[in-house]
Amino acid sequence: MTGHVAVISMGGTIAMAPSASGGIVPSLGADDLVASVPGLAELDVKITTESLRSLPSPSLGFADLVALSTRVRQEIAAGAVGVVVTHGTDTIEETAFFLDLTVPDDAPVVVTGAMRHPHSAGPDGPANLYAAIRVALSPDARRIGTLVVMSDEIHGARFVRKNHTSSTGAFVSPGFGPIGFVVEGDPRLRGIARTGLTLPADPRVSDVRVGLVTVAMGDDGALLRRAGDLFDGLVIAGLGAGHVPAAMVPVVADQAVRIPVVLSTRTGAGSVLRHTYGYPGSERDLLDRGLIQSGFLDPAKSRVLLTLLLAVEANPTAIVEAFDRFR
Repeated sequence: MTGHVAVISMGGTIAMAPSASGGIVPSLGADDLVASVPGLAELDVKITTESLRSLPSPSLGFADLVALSTRVRQEIAAGAVGVVVTHGTDTIEETAFFLDLTVPDDAPVVVTGAMRHPHSAGPDGPANLYAAIRVALSPDARRIGTLVVMSDEIHGARFVRKNHTSSTGAFVSPGFGPIGFVVEGDPRLRGIARTGLTLPADPRVSDVRVGLVTVAMGDDGALLRRAGDLFDGLVIAGLGAGHVPAAMVPVVADQAVRIPVVLSTRTGAGSVLRHTYGYPGSERDLLDRGLIQSGFLDPAKSRVLLTLLLAVEANPTAIVEAFDRFR
């Protein structure tokens, strides 16, 4: 086979080992991870490795994602038939969606990780990495955007979410399900069209401050009011289909006059509605006040998209049109 598969390590549980002070910490590089996977030699493909970061995923930021996106695109330009990124699972969905938006190439980009560290009983990292490399080699994985492969399931970046703290089956795509499976090492994908939206991995994303506020019963917006003009943009993780308490409406509306405010839902699945409810704080009321609906994008991914848009100074119309792609 011509070309190569590039494995880029960012750290995370898949690369952790016990520390002298207690607990597990990132300590393994991409070479170590690849060496731990049986059966790779039988794939007859060159595998290159790079340890770009060695961090727990909560400590990764947008500057790290810009560097990662740049390296992925460089590897593809250098002839990689696919790229695999190993990553911590806490923020794997944000990173995958960032890559989905900023890497427009046809070659598969696959993100994977582990729920059990390499020194635990039954670590899942080697199996996940093997499956991810097999998906990266699959012609069926081309031209469908960034994928997340965990527990032999293949998920689209814009759908996948971590919904369990410790289970090896932690990753799901609410409302849509996996877009494929790895069966006996063979990727079987049913494919999914890309949205057609591509944004630059602009270094200015590190300077953009987008808040994410989760709404709860009885919330009067006091915390948001105290934030003042701290944010360049805001995502509201609303109740139900995209709702906030009536007492919170004036604060949210004031923010929407000043900055882009995206309305999402904290429920974990489903789209924000547009036309059903009409009471103060309902989705109709909030959208009429200038909020932008997130469609099926969850709050975390809505924040990623809004940050990328604000980094390139997208105008209000362009922001609305971008989120409309995820209806």
